[in-house]
Amino acid sequence: MKRSLLFLAAALFVLSSCSSKKNKKQEPVNTTTTNVEIVKKDPPSVPKRERVKNTIETKEQPVAEKKKEIVVDLPVLPREFRAAWVASVANINWPSKNNLSTAEQQQEAIGILDFLKNNNFNAVVFQVRPSADAFYKSDLEPWSYFLTGTEGQAPSPYYDPLDFWVEQAHKRGIELHVWLNPYRAHHTAGGAVTSASMARKMPESVVKLKQGYYWFDPSKKSTQDHAARVVMDIVKRYDIDGVHFDDYFYPYAEYNGGQDFPDSDSYNEYKRNGGDLSRGDFRRNSVNTFIERIYKDIKKEKNFVKFGISPFGIWKPGYPSGIQGSSQYDMLYADAKLWLNKGWIDYFAPQLYWPIQPAKQSYTALLKWWESENTLGRHLWPGINTVGRRGPEYVQEIVNQVEAARTLLPDNREGVIHWSLAGLTKNPAMTQALVNGPYQVKALVPTSPWLNANPLLKPTLLLTPQGGNIFAKWQHQQIDQVSKWVLYLNYGGVWQYEILDPGVTSKDIPTTLNNKKLQYVAVKAVDRLSNEGPYVAEKIK
Repeated sequence: MKRSLLFLAAALFVLSSCSSKKNKKQEPVNTTTTNVEIVKKDPPSVPKRERVKNTIETKEQPVAEKKKEIVVDLPVLPREFRAAWVASVANINWPSKNNLSTAEQQQEAIGILDFLKNNNFNAVVFQVRPSADAFYKSDLEPWSYFLTGTEGQAPSPYYDPLDFWVEQAHKRGIELHVWLNPYRAHHTAGGAVTSASMARKMPESVVKLKQGYYWFDPSKKSTQDHAARVVMDIVKRYDIDGVHFDDYFYPYAEYNGGQDFPDSDSYNEYKRNGGDLSRGDFRRNSVNTFIERIYKDIKKEKNFVKFGISPFGIWKPGYPSGIQGSSQYDMLYADAKLWLNKGWIDYFAPQLYWPIQPAKQSYTALLKWWESENTLGRHLWPGINTVGRRGPEYVQEIVNQVEAARTLLPDNREGVIHWSLAGLTKNPAMTQALVNGPYQVKALVPTSPWLNANPLLKPTLLLTPQGGNIFAKWQHQQIDQVSKWVLYLNYGGVWQYEILDPGVTSKDIPTTLNNKKLQYVAVKAVDRLSNEGPYVAEKIK
């Protein structure tokens, strides 16, 4: 009987299971009657702290009300490139002598940068390679004779002048562009040609000119490769804002006693290898190839580093009509018009060292013509001859040239470069006329829209009342990308602004000025390409 009952129970169980599978319907489990204890294991990938969190009952937290953003209409900031060349060759500007101590060199450098800042300049073009030598630590070329009086000898006590200049310029909100001469291998003022000189280390690439200069042959691959390595070594290792070449490509004829450049070896080799360009076109092509290469190499490494060139100011006589004088195209084998047309530069600074009148070499006529060739809208910042003469008439001429650039150049592309620093520091009347006139207020460097930049975030602004003042403090999440601050104050409905150095992140602000109450405070950051970030504003209650 028991066996029959067991058999019947088993049959009923099988029929029940089959029916369940057929209907695909799972019966509810009666957990109150089961005697089986089920132990669950958490997956090993879940951290223990997460398991604990999930077992805690959480209460819904109140959502903080988002602070209402203050929207204001801020004034447009002036933009203009205001730079001066600081020449190290032959100790023209810095250092004033080649036997100064480290402390004296640094003191002079700080004096120059303070002078530029105090007179509302925003850039300096600093010569770091006057003649295949270095004003910085280099494994490619020797320390400059013009720095220590001995080629190949480092400053003592040791410091890196370029590092020092970059740091001090940036502290003052000043862009630093390194100025290199790509082809000069030895200057006549540079002492004896020693075993440390590149003229001795690369004799197959260098020729001696009749006036005592040594010059790299621009057409040789070894010349171009070496110069490119020098440029990129600086770009990679230093926090510079620009690379700058001057007007010395193939040398002026007087450097070789009026005779042609001695490059028969390289030109004849080119012909033997099937080349069919004329000698002039061969030379220009060599320089063109090099310029394009440098621009692309810089952009590949650091897109934000600008590349600028300051060629001789006349492309060819007759361009524009009526212009007379030498030809950069035919005498220096520099087809600078092509570089501008192709956009192989970020800024173009033709040396327009002539007055507005007479018309045969007119500053304004040449500037208009170069702008007509500026088809890609690059910066056109002419070099002007501030050091040329003294006297009130010449001072007014320079002021007029600065103003003319403002009139003739489009918005956000205005500016000039002054040759040289000595025309300002040694002529107080010139400096005074500029700072009382066109440079009366500070200006940002024009932006370069063709260069990509990471967008800046909005800063934070904290205002704390302190008696009759408000203490303002601001911060930024991308502080390494901030090159300047702009602080805006609104008194009685009228905005005023102040362009501040990157290290300035707080200020005491009077709550009343000229019997007008402070109504708003706003601040924004400016990046190293001079792009303005979003502002944050606070209303004063």
